[in-house]
Amino acid sequence: MSVHVCHLTLSHFRSHQRTRIDLDGRPVVLSGLNGAGKTNILEAVSLLSPGRGLRRASTDEIARRPQAVGWKVRAEIATPDGPRQVETWAEPGGTRQLRIDEKAAPQIALGELAAMLWLTPAMDRLWLEGTEGRRRFLDRTVLSFRPDHAAQSLGYEKAMRERNRLLREGVTDSGWFAALEAQMAQTGARISANRHHALAILERHADPDSPFPEAELSLDCTAPTDEDALATALAEGRRRDMAAGRSLTGPHRADLRAVWAAKGMDAAQCSTGEQKALLISIILSNARALASAQGGAPVLLLDEVAAHLDATRRAALYDAICALGAQAFLTGTGPELFDDMGPRAQHFTVFEVDGLSQLKETTP
Repeated sequence: MSVHVCHLTLSHFRSHQRTRIDLDGRPVVLSGLNGAGKTNILEAVSLLSPGRGLRRASTDEIARRPQAVGWKVRAEIATPDGPRQVETWAEPGGTRQLRIDEKAAPQIALGELAAMLWLTPAMDRLWLEGTEGRRRFLDRTVLSFRPDHAAQSLGYEKAMRERNRLLREGVTDSGWFAALEAQMAQTGARISANRHHALAILERHADPDSPFPEAELSLDCTAPTDEDALATALAEGRRRDMAAGRSLTGPHRADLRAVWAAKGMDAAQCSTGEQKALLISIILSNARALASAQGGAPVLLLDEVAAHLDATRRAALYDAICALGAQAFLTGTGPELFDDMGPRAQHFTVFEVDGLSQLKETTP
């Protein structure tokens, strides 16, 4: 059995005043009307991984209103080393805190407990909107393979922010710039290497027999990937960057490009349904790669995943999830969308009573 959430408790978490779910490792189907609180459960699970979760919300945004007493998520996670107890929470106006097995821990420690991948409706336009969303999607993929990627990214961004400040202030001291550019070059080269490594892994774990289209992924970046070459490019670009007030060279300018392999069609030119299918294909490749490397599939959070999928592809997705042995949390407006799951999943109806989200386990 793959790593999975066994018990989950939400306290004053958005629409959930207190919700407890007991799980057995099978996929989890959450059906109910829009606004019932389904996605809030997925968001709570996503906070069992490093970062700001699938909505990238601030701690105060998560707290239930109007009480605003803070929030907490408790979970027991089954791992090859035995069950692990996780608590993450925030007091009103405070930062997010974490305990693992009743000991304070940094967020990066969550990545060592359970790999987690997600797909949300906001990502349906990933190929049509700005580059930032695509970089974030790529870097979450990279992070699933290379846990140190977060530290490299933070180091790069910190040095770049300081360099940008010097550029805006018109500082000309080459010594200050050289030190910051050396750090940007070192971490930037590792970021680029990590990204290329992840794309190569995804390519190796694509399934050409899948009903989901195979995606040819590439990194569109004009910046040098070699550390010395990147340092030189930054130094030579100071005058231009000073005029712009920001750094114009580096991995922070990279873009993820996807092409439907069989058609040779850029993802941005595909239909809405085709773009969704491409995203699912990438997520499944990522999950297969992790299952192969770690001996168990990651936890999958698939919000409104049935939207834009025909019945054949819905059934194929459910079969792929079950073949992986993954605990996937899936949401949809009606239980009929998950008929093909049958008893292979745990089924819950999510509904609202007097402004509070409630859960009821059902039999398919």
